[in-house]
Amino acid sequence: MAQNQEVSNTVGKPIHCRAAVARKAGEPLVIEEIIVAPPKARELRVRVLCSALCFSDIHFWRLKEPHGYYPRIFGHETVGVVESVGEGIEDVKVGDTVIPSFLAYCGECPDCTSIKSNQCSKLRFELSPYIRDGTSRFSDTKGETIYHFGYTSGFSEYTVVDITHVTKVDPALPASRACLLGCGVSTGVGAAWKTADIEEGTTVAIFGLGVIGLAVAEGARLRGAKTIIGVDLNPDKVEIGKKFGITHFINPRELGGKLASEVILEMTDGLGADYCFECVGLPSLSQEAFTCCRKGWGKTIILGVDKPDSQFILNSLVNNHSGKTITGVQYGGLKPNLDIAILAKRYLDKELQLDLFVTHEIKLEDINKAFKLLIEGKCLRTVIWFDQERAKADGVTFNEI
Repeated sequence: MAQNQEVSNTVGKPIHCRAAVARKAGEPLVIEEIIVAPPKARELRVRVLCSALCFSDIHFWRLKEPHGYYPRIFGHETVGVVESVGEGIEDVKVGDTVIPSFLAYCGECPDCTSIKSNQCSKLRFELSPYIRDGTSRFSDTKGETIYHFGYTSGFSEYTVVDITHVTKVDPALPASRACLLGCGVSTGVGAAWKTADIEEGTTVAIFGLGVIGLAVAEGARLRGAKTIIGVDLNPDKVEIGKKFGITHFINPRELGGKLASEVILEMTDGLGADYCFECVGLPSLSQEAFTCCRKGWGKTIILGVDKPDSQFILNSLVNNHSGKTITGVQYGGLKPNLDIAILAKRYLDKELQLDLFVTHEIKLEDINKAFKLLIEGKCLRTVIWFDQERAKADGVTFNEI
């Protein structure tokens, strides 16, 4: 009842709240008071429950040019409750639990109505510092504009999102697990299920065992892959990887001068892996993944995020005559409005191991420590809680970092 009263008092008015604001590229976020404007037509304002830190946040937080816009609110793995809605919204109401997504779904364009694409052609994905109408809903107490990130901006107690970037979810899904479906886990599992369409009994090679790579392994495990090879420089990923179905581990530092791709070819009698995934964002690893991908029918899927102007080179003879394919994909090829519900159900049915991805849960005040943990490779997903009462109700024990 108190919550409903709070909602009725804020509808149509600016909200003063706390947010973790990136003032300069690569510098610690500043916890400060901001002002969040009411939603306009076909927008909704969301009270954020919690957000997880993804390495893509760190990647773009480090960028000065291009795409470096400051001050800015990052965060794109988020779950929250709708506080108010603008005109023209019928499918989502106040009180609904929602996951914002960096990918849009208009439901009308050729891409949205096709099973072949998750790239809305009407509302294309761009690294824009604004919401869809080209303006911001954030400002600081001095009136300075604060920029958005990925149409989500989840490192704030409240955010405003266009209706095309929101998916309703079952409130029975724990918030600290729901937020994971906004990016990393969905990207990896989706790439295994939808982009690669991994078959039972096949061989999979994964370059990079962060959350996306481990989520690929989880998807491959659920699809019945026989051999899942993980490649990573961090020896701690050996035991972690086993929990997600990885059967063989390769540390490139321990190969005596050989390349990981050479070892994978040896392990597969010179044929290569049926499916290879690059999950780091390095052109050299994309080349390695393609090199050890099976001739005839092998698929290489590029998931890692590199600098906007990065390139990698393929040997044209090998590319043209090997029968291999290579593709890039966003969000694992999933459509958020359709597939998030499927992943949520697989978790609630105790099939998808979302719990294993959450290594830390912290308060907003410790968000910079979460950045340090992820940069140092000492965590998988750290969940940052904005709603302390909800965290308490969910039985969360905060980690001391």
